[in-house]
Amino acid sequence: MQQYPSQLLERAVEAFSQLPGVGRKTALRLVLHLLRQSTEDVDRFADAVIRVKHDVKYCRVCHNISDADVCSICSDPRRDASVVCVVENIQDVMAIENTQQFHGLYHVLGGIISPMDGIGPHDLEIESLVKRVEEGTVKEVILALASTMEGDTTNFYISRKLKNADVKLSVIARGISVGDELEYTDEVTLGRSILNRTPFES
Repeated sequence: MQQYPSQLLERAVEAFSQLPGVGRKTALRLVLHLLRQSTEDVDRFADAVIRVKHDVKYCRVCHNISDADVCSICSDPRRDASVVCVVENIQDVMAIENTQQFHGLYHVLGGIISPMDGIGPHDLEIESLVKRVEEGTVKEVILALASTMEGDTTNFYISRKLKNADVKLSVIARGISVGDELEYTDEVTLGRSILNRTPFES
């Protein structure tokens, strides 16, 4: 087992190693790097981490990350409020925005239905999507979830929830390989898959 010359160093390494994809060796490198930085730089780093946890909000409309109660996308009058793109997470919003091909609004589910992981429909922002549609402004819902079994299950569940709503349901074109995550798809392919979306067949 690794011996540390300082308990404070060991505690910092332990904290960094809790991050996804960061092992103890990488955590040690990061902590030693911070020790070489100025106190002001480390304070700025620590403040940014603390503020992102305490001050970042979730948009009350689409559940995207925001600095205000309503995110900059939902509050932008130039966006087409009649089209809502349903995505799994915030990274997917960022990926689609980078294509500059979509000009509607989003709805972030916060995950996808996955019984193996103990995630059911009630753990996701599906009911708030249904309420948005029921308000009558939304004319099309684009299902932009990963082309995996869990993504398809979630698509099917949402389609059942919206079956009586007067709304067009479409799904992104399968230019995305089966099993691929949206955030790792190149911008051209992702942009085309949005533009070439097809009616959802449940």
